[in-house]
Amino acid sequence: MKTKVSILFAAAVALSSAPAGATVFDLSTMSCKQFLESGDDTIKLVLTWMDGWYKGDSDEAIIDTDVFVDNAKKFGSYCGKNPNVSIVNAAESVLGK
Repeated sequence: MKTKVSILFAAAVALSSAPAGATVFDLSTMSCKQFLESGDDTIKLVLTWMDGWYKGDSDEAIIDTDVFVDNAKKFGSYCGKNPNVSIVNAAESVLGK
């Protein structure tokens, strides 16, 4: 339960600073090329979402910055070599359990 409360709190904080005309990202259709060209803010947002998604409900609500950065580098490298792959498939290849 603490994990869900922490996630909801983090989402509320993140969304409270979002502009009124916020962009909607359909991660199921975003390609690696689109991801890499999306800009720093979007890249950080997507990487943070993926980190939480692949941790799931069973993991603790901890962000290990060393692991996060290592995974981000692996993901960026994979996407750089596979620009037409969807980020969902790239994430599964790089971060999947």
